[in-house]
Amino acid sequence: MTTFYSYCPSPVGDLLLAGDGCNLQIIGFPEGRARTRHEDDWIRDDAKFIEVKKQLAAYFAGELKTFDLALAPQGTDFQQSVWQALRSIPYGKTCSYGEIAQQIGKPKASRAVGAANGQNPIPIIIPCHRVIGSTGKLTGFGGGLAAKETLLSLEHNADNFQLEA
Repeated sequence: MTTFYSYCPSPVGDLLLAGDGCNLQIIGFPEGRARTRHEDDWIRDDAKFIEVKKQLAAYFAGELKTFDLALAPQGTDFQQSVWQALRSIPYGKTCSYGEIAQQIGKPKASRAVGAANGQNPIPIIIPCHRVIGSTGKLTGFGGGLAAKETLLSLEHNADNFQLEA
């Protein structure tokens, strides 16, 4: 199967966008442990990502709170269940790994939820940045903690949300 890609400027750097031409499958960060670049055999086709870029730009401008895009994240059934649960976290809100574990009916699986969260191939749109530690502290993020803080800050009013270091 052919993979198409493009890059999208953002407040957290140029994001890699990749997919099959119909569905978005990857958003990659330019920094952090999940730094992602395109593969040599992928085909650059900016036109296939016009709608993705439009919605990401609106999100970063604070004008879009819910994405409406065709997604095809690749993962196990457990990962898929976690990623589906992530999509239910409202814009501007956060929850813990334990809360996601409860939501998917696996209350003792908070570590496995954390691992699945870390494997999310479509961050921002599947909002893994909204998951924080049970103490309220920011925890690991594939794009780096600075990117996570930036994304959360975009979504939160400074009057009602304070990030803990």
